[in-house]
Amino acid sequence: MSDEHGPDPAPEADDSGLGELERDVLAVERRSWPGPGAKERAVRERLGLSPTRYYQLLNALLDDPRALAHDPVTVNRLRRVRTERERRR
Repeated sequence: MSDEHGPDPAPEADDSGLGELERDVLAVERRSWPGPGAKERAVRERLGLSPTRYYQLLNALLDDPRALAHDPVTVNRLRRVRTERERRR
């Protein structure tokens, strides 16, 4: 269950307060991917998540101050992308 701080952290949290799954989601976004299907395949195989659930978790992480503290470069880049997409709508 989620609260105002984003998705529930996995039991294995580090100093950032993020759980292992949350850190793994950010790590997937940190990488560059060779083709459109490679990232979705990695999400299913490595994280065991459907792409829809993955993007739900990712979107919540972008608003989570713990995620920003853990990986500010990735979170800020993704926030800019999200803002640009919203602006175009």
